[in-house]
Amino acid sequence: MLKQFLMFSGVGVLGTAAHYLVLVGLVQGLAVAVLPATVVGSICGALVNYLLNYQLTFRSRLPHHQALARFLAVAGVGLLLNALVVGVLVQRVGLYYLYGQLVATLLVLGWGFLANRIWTFRVAGDKA
Repeated sequence: MLKQFLMFSGVGVLGTAAHYLVLVGLVQGLAVAVLPATVVGSICGALVNYLLNYQLTFRSRLPHHQALARFLAVAGVGLLLNALVVGVLVQRVGLYYLYGQLVATLLVLGWGFLANRIWTFRVAGDKA
């Protein structure tokens, strides 16, 4: 499980890089508000994560229509958690948006690994 978590984390670094690039590009380059920018960035990062985790981390045998639907449900919860944490830390606490995003990313990492390992990419009867 440790090896799988490390792979998941490595894939997550790539997905997070995509998320942050989009976030910073929208906020700094296009003056988009932080919350919508982090939502768009999160969606981009989620797509990177799905493709790499399906193929590399979990080597799923589920058809894409099943795995993707499950992944989107998990990612949707992650997106809500991410937006909630960023919103609270930036708007209520006054934390700089990138620091708030970093905290949110770390919290959502644990949620995403467990949910994807246990449910998203698992075929019925496989060990978790």
